[in-house]
Parts: sequence; structure tokens; C-alpha cells
Amino acid sequence: MSEKKDYNEKKNYDEKKISVYQFIKSAEYKPLKEKEIAIILNVEKEEREQLKDILKELTTEGKIFLTKKGKYVIPEKIMLFVGKFSSNAKGFGFVEIEDKEDDIFIPGNSTNGAFNGDTVAIKLLKAASPGKRQEGEVVEIIARGKSEIIGTYQKSRNFGFVIADNKKMNKDIFVPKALENGAMNGDKVVVKMTFWGSDTKKPEGEIIEIIGNINDPETDILAIVRDLEIPTKFPDKVKAQTDAIPNEIIDSEKENRLDLRSLQTVTIDGEDAKDLDDAITIEKTNDGYRLGVHIADVSHYVKENTELDKEAINRGTSVYLVDRVIPMLPRKLSNGLCSLNEGEDRLALSCIMEIDSNGVVKSYKIAETLINVDRRMSYNQVKQILEDKDSEIIKLYSDFLDMFANMEKLAALLRQKRKERGSIDFDFPEVKIILDDKGVPIEIKPYERNVATKIIEEFMLLANETVAESYFWQEVPFVYRSHDEPDAEKISNLAAFIYNFGYHIKGKEQIHPKEIQKLLIDIEGSKEETIISRLTLRSMKKAMYTVTNDGHYGLAAKYYCHFTSPIRRYPDLQIHRIIKDVLNGRMTEEREAFYKKNLEKVAKHSSDTERRAEEAERETEKLKKVEYMQDKIGMVLDGVISSVTSFGLFIELENTIEGLVHVTAMTDDYYNFDKDHHCYIGERKKKIYRIGDKVKIEVTGADKMQRTIDFVLVED
Repeated sequence: MSEKKDYNEKKNYDEKKISVYQFIKSAEYKPLKEKEIAIILNVEKEEREQLKDILKELTTEGKIFLTKKGKYVIPEKIMLFVGKFSSNAKGFGFVEIEDKEDDIFIPGNSTNGAFNGDTVAIKLLKAASPGKRQEGEVVEIIARGKSEIIGTYQKSRNFGFVIADNKKMNKDIFVPKALENGAMNGDKVVVKMTFWGSDTKKPEGEIIEIIGNINDPETDILAIVRDLEIPTKFPDKVKAQTDAIPNEIIDSEKENRLDLRSLQTVTIDGEDAKDLDDAITIEKTNDGYRLGVHIADVSHYVKENTELDKEAINRGTSVYLVDRVIPMLPRKLSNGLCSLNEGEDRLALSCIMEIDSNGVVKSYKIAETLINVDRRMSYNQVKQILEDKDSEIIKLYSDFLDMFANMEKLAALLRQKRKERGSIDFDFPEVKIILDDKGVPIEIKPYERNVATKIIEEFMLLANETVAESYFWQEVPFVYRSHDEPDAEKISNLAAFIYNFGYHIKGKEQIHPKEIQKLLIDIEGSKEETIISRLTLRSMKKAMYTVTNDGHYGLAAKYYCHFTSPIRRYPDLQIHRIIKDVLNGRMTEEREAFYKKNLEKVAKHSSDTERRAEEAERETEKLKKVEYMQDKIGMVLDGVISSVTSFGLFIELENTIEGLVHVTAMTDDYYNFDKDHHCYIGERKKKIYRIGDKVKIEVTGADKMQRTIDFVLVED
């Protein structure tokens, strides 16, 4: 009887909720206060509390909006949208709105106190026009993005200020003397916001943590990590669970696995890599090759919904900085049990592919396996064997020469096949920053890909594609790595830019990857190669994790996922669980329903943590480059103009470091910026500075606070 009563009450409540929503939504009425709604709907006094609850629920759900004057209205009716505010150091910002392709531009005088990362409600002011975004104004700050800010403390006698490291926050934070809590001038600190400021007063805060002194090389990196809220310490519960895992694989764990320990097996990684999560076997067959890509079975140790799993998904990815690795998993797993170390039995999840002489996968087997790596090889050692023909290294690894020769041949075959379908390769050199034992940069140089890195790249790509296609056709919930085709407007802008250099691309609304590939081939070796390659890359959309198979534009692949790095990427670990559920007959209707409910959240969070890691890596590299140039002030160096902007020339040095020659520092003439042709032209001497021109520069500044490097041009 009581259940029926509860049901009827719930039904009655839901019906009232719908009627209230429909009433507010009605075009007949303007924004109304709660009292006015109650009167018009004839709500009795005893039901007023229920009306309050209904209005609160509808507001929380985002279906209605409460104005500053206490009136309820449908957001769309007054053109209100809710999104995340991203500010610029110059004062303006953008708001990212769900389901809107372009962000909304917020002028500096319309931010109304919003800080970077805040969730805000905005109203639209101006429609989009050619070359300009829609404009809006912040009308309410719904939730603050951060209450703790990282910055440098500047101390006065009776008070101080914190200058935020994040340049998107363009206001200093006032700190009363009583709230400095022992911070000294130049300390890197965490300040907790106590007042967000107004039109007439600065924001205020209290120092709650001292990270270190600005002169300590480690302090700035710790500050970047702290600012991005990247976890660095594992909780006690995670440590306890990790400690309870046996240090060796026990015999029972080896049962019911495909035993591949008799196969010649190697890992190939960087010299200093410690988390070795992929191993290779390869055999020549009558019609081609049998390639085995064997991935550490991390999911055997990191069980779903355990403390280890919760921490892994929270981190989302390992973060590789210039002076440290912040791992997704504790080192006992990432560098131990889950690392495919030489001479040790290891549990793996393997994708074994039969590939014909045309590079086509004719059949494959995905299985839980047991492997034992014969040799831990480095990229450099394999390069010395295959490219340099180093006799000493060849003699040392004589038993593996056939294996490496087969790898090289198969990788070349796969690369050619990928190229034929239109896969795009942006072959930018990575940066190698070498630090001394105190964390000070002593050398910066380009780190080029070689034959060995390309071999592993091709094999991992093939395994990822094979697994993605397999599970797509099995129609089970999955996590894919998707890359959408580029935005038509960005491609149009790119086409206009490259036209100035005599290059063309076909296609307007849609452009096939082969056109991008052809452009990159055409510009190879030209002086404008670097800038056009970078602009082309910026025209691409970012790859992300999705629960739908949307294909990978950059790889020209119909099916793609991340299967090969579960030690350092959560999506790979999630995929391994799905694969093992299928292999072991556990993919029931209930399990499918569970995945369908949760995978989208996993995919979104994984994409977000990946962006966070990329930002940390980018900012720490930028920081160390500035540090490296600080004792180079006054040096004259050779460089190439990498970009031409309205405010000056960016010059790239041979070691990949980039600095700015500001237009005000070009004093030998008055230079006009030619926007259409991307160059500067001197009025009197008619000297022209274009992208790709070789120049000599003098280093004049390296500012750690701003993370900028300044140059001036030097005449030959």
C-alpha cells in the first residue's frame, strides 16, 4: 500500500514539475518571480515548499535560469548560454559552449570579473561575421574554476602581491601581511582566494603553501605541476594495495595462457625508458610475415573499481617532463611487474597478425599470453645495426640480425601502404633537453626519428588498427581514438596562405588526407617547409577518445584505437578489460549495459587528462629553454625566420629554441607589415624579411617569469 502511495506521490510531483517547466517555457510570459509563478498557477500555501523544490531542481538541471533579480526564465529566451570561460592575458576571453562548434568571444569590458576556468552564464551580443566569432557578455559566474592560484610572491613592508604563473590571470593578488604565512620575496607559492576582486579593488588571498624559491631549478617545474593539478603522490590506500601484490608472477597466473616464451622476443625503446610495455616477435612466412605485438597485461593487476584503478583513471596518463616522469601507476607496476624486462616471464595481451607480401593483415589472433623478452634493445642500438652497420654492435647481436632485417622490410612495406591511402606524417624533430644533476639545462638539441623509431611506430599503428577493427565488427562497447576531418574555414585560410608561396590544395568543404600529404611532400626541403608544416598541423582538429568509431583523419584509417600502452594511458587499460571480457565469455548484457553507461565518461576524462599532460610537457620545455638562454645574452647566433606577425619576427635556432625580434627592435629602417604576403618591407632600403630567410640574431633577453626569449637582428 505504501509503495503505491509513494509511486502516486512521485508521479504527482513529476507532473507538477513538467507543468511548471512548460509554464516558464511558454512564450506568453516574461521572467517571473517565484511568488508570481505561484499566483498564476494557483499554488496553495501548503504547496509553496514543493514549488521551491521544483524550481531548485529545474535550475540545477539547467532547464531554467535564475536571474540576479530573482526571476526564473528559460535561458534560451534571453539568449543565455552556460560554458567554461578561458581568459587571455590581454583581458578578453572565450567561452566554450557544449554543442556549439566555435567558442564565444568575450571582450575585455564584458568579462564582469570572470577568471580563467570559471563556469559562467553569458548572453550573446553580436552574431558571427566573416573572420569574427560571435560576441557575448558574462552575466553571472556560476562556479569558480580554481580557488587556489600558483604564483611568485613579491613582498613589501606591510603587504605583498602574488603574480600568477598562469598568464591568463591578468590580475595580481593582494596578500595582507597577516596572511603571508612565512613567505619570502621571490618564493613560489600557493595562494587561496578570499576575495575575487571588483571594479575598484584587487583580488585578495592567503598564502597556504610555499613551493620553493624561484632560484631553485626544481621549483618552477613543481609549480607547473601543482598549477595543473597533476597528482604526484599516491594515496596510502593505493600504496597498500600495490604492496600486497606479489613481487613475482606465481605459477597459477601462468595457466590458461598462450605460451610464447620460445619465440625470439625483443623490446625496442629509448635508452632511458623504464616502463617497457610493448615487445615484438616476427617470423618470415611463405606469403609474408607473422608479426606479434605483445603488450603488458596491466589489467591483470589493476582490477576495476579498486583503489589502484580509481587513481589510474584520476591521473588518466603518465606525464613525461624534462626532469621526471609522473607515472599513472606506482613504479612497482610501471617499472616492475608490468614492464617487459629482459629475461623475466611476463603476462601479456598479444595481437598476432599474419601479413601478406602486400602488407595486408590476412588473419589475426588476440590472446592472453605468457612471454619472456630475450633482449632489451634501444632505438640507437637498432639504428647502429640497420643504418650505421656498426661492426661491433652487429657482432654483439648476431643472433638477432635476421629479426631486425625482417622488421625493417615489413615496416617499410607498412609505411608505403599507409602512404598510399593518404596517411599524413608531420615529421617534426622532438626536442632533447639535457640537464645537469641540479636540473639546470646544459644542452638542447633536436631528437630526430630514426629507422628503429619508425619500425616500432608502424607495428604499434598496425596493432591499434587491427584491434579497433576487430572490436568494431564484434559490436561491443569500446573506446576509439578518433580524429575528425579539419574545419573548412581553417583549410580555406591555409589554402590562402600557401598560395603566396605557389602551393595549392584541392577541396573546399572536404579535403582528403592525400591532399595534405601531397602538400607536405611538395614543401619538403623548401625554406618555408617548417612554417607551412606547422600551420597545416594547426589546421587539424585534435584527436580524442570517443565511444563511436569516427575514424582517424590524420592516419587515413577507418578504425583506430589505443591498445599498446596500458602502463601509461588509461584508455588502453580500459580496452584491455573489454578485450578480456570478450575472450573469457564475460561480455554479458549486464556487462554491455555497464560499459555503455560508463565509457563515454572515461573517454572524455582521458581526453582531458591528455591535454593536461601535453600542457605540462609544453610549459616545462618552454621554461627550460628560457633557462638555457639566460647565460647566452649577448651571443650572436644563426637562425631562420619561422613566423612573421604584426608585432615582429619569430626566429628559430638550430637547437629548436625560438625567440622574438619585436618590430620596435628593427631600428635600421621603418618596416611595414605586409599581411597578405607575410613579410616585413623596409620603407627606405626596401629590405624584405620573409618566412624561411636565414638571419643572424643577438640574444637580448630571457625572462623566466614570462617564459619569453628576445632577439635583435644583426647585420652580416
